[in-house]
Amino acid sequence: MRHLILVTAVVLATAAPARAELVQLEPGSDALAQRAGGTELVPELRIWRVDGAGVELLRRAGALRIAQSERLVRKTSLAATATDPLVPTEWWRAAIGADQADSPGPGKPITVVDSGLDITHPEFAARPNTFLMNRQTTTEDEEDHGTEVASVIGAQNNGFGIVGVYPDAVLRAWDASPFGILNEGAAIQGIAEAARQGPGVINLSFGGEDADPLLEDAVMFACRSGSLVVAAAGNEGLEGSPKGYPAAYPHVLTVGASNESGRVASFSTLAPTVDLVAPGVRIAVAEPLAQEPSGYVEVPGTSFSAPLVSGAAAWVWTVRPELDNTQLFELMRRSAVDIGARGFDAASGYGLLNIPNALAYPTPRKDPQEPNEHPAEIEPHGLFVAGNEPLTRPGHLSASLRAHLDRSEDPVDLYRAWAPAREVLHVRVAGSTRIRLLPRVQRANSRPLAVGKHGAVAYRNSGKRGAFVYVEVRPVTRTVEYTLRITVARR
Repeated sequence: MRHLILVTAVVLATAAPARAELVQLEPGSDALAQRAGGTELVPELRIWRVDGAGVELLRRAGALRIAQSERLVRKTSLAATATDPLVPTEWWRAAIGADQADSPGPGKPITVVDSGLDITHPEFAARPNTFLMNRQTTTEDEEDHGTEVASVIGAQNNGFGIVGVYPDAVLRAWDASPFGILNEGAAIQGIAEAARQGPGVINLSFGGEDADPLLEDAVMFACRSGSLVVAAAGNEGLEGSPKGYPAAYPHVLTVGASNESGRVASFSTLAPTVDLVAPGVRIAVAEPLAQEPSGYVEVPGTSFSAPLVSGAAAWVWTVRPELDNTQLFELMRRSAVDIGARGFDAASGYGLLNIPNALAYPTPRKDPQEPNEHPAEIEPHGLFVAGNEPLTRPGHLSASLRAHLDRSEDPVDLYRAWAPAREVLHVRVAGSTRIRLLPRVQRANSRPLAVGKHGAVAYRNSGKRGAFVYVEVRPVTRTVEYTLRITVARR
């Protein structure tokens, strides 16, 4: 009989190995990082792992943009108890409508960034479309989580054990527990590697209370690469619901837990960033055989709500491949069944996951150029090599687009626009927004070039040369769709 284990969700611990630090380099510093004995983790984001002495060398050379101690991240699950290998019922199927439609064959991939996958387990030993992205280990006490999460998504329909929400999914596993517990640098690597392999769903059933700019950069890299990032909200609902990451980052589909009564589970973290909920109580999962001879346990936690949404999202994306990740994000939460206060609320978001609703929901509009909250996300050779195309430029002085904002998930849209010399740049927005024009070069005392009134703002470039400026749009209401138009005139 497996002993009852209580794991505190959303906690960060001291790093291992000793004195390891994660750093983000200034451009052109790779050779210096190699001489400092560093290990490159994400080339596109210039993220390395370096020991303490190497960090000092890089700091003295002015090569560091960010340096921070590498931490361990904890899974967002609670207690685990043994159950029969043949699970007679999976109550969550009816709760989310998984029993009302047949899931498709393999399509959009799902990457589980977690502890290792027990590939010897009966649910995975002969499973097709299962890919191990790195070396997998499952022998340490904390290394059961990845197998559990993966089974919620893709356990085979093979006549015994359990069946995942999308049993024929293309399932990819990245082991982010090289030291026996989930590790921050390894998780960042896994997110980036999943993003490199093309658009798909990335499941993150872990988190911590401290914001981490390097983890956020990896998540934004995945979003820019076309993937949908799904994260567990956390299990701190009875402990004040502290903010947790990556769940609280913009553009992350954040999932809370519901119970068998169709209400939000008492432990589920409450936050304005919760997008929807899915069953997270009494979930039967596969357990590494080294840790549970029966091969199955029953678990609670948002760790298992998130993979239900990840599997459902990949199912919908496979059936509706014309969607991009911004459309899928909006569709999954808007199609949820409202179970709390009317409309959006911080406990259940938009409501309870419903697969038939998601399959039939009208196609939302695309949200262009995301993520685009910060200059580093839109400028070439900033966070992304290509940056974003400016809306206007010399020889092309007018533009229009439609986009949307969400105070929690997409709080700012930032664009570049060309202001010709001695002419007036006009920007008009239809929608409940605030608009400003900002200088491209930001200083501590920088002031806006112009502030909009009644949905319009104008800026005359009195200089002798044209210049790019930033168009900043923020929501007035919690969510808003808007149309933006840019023109240039003599006055």
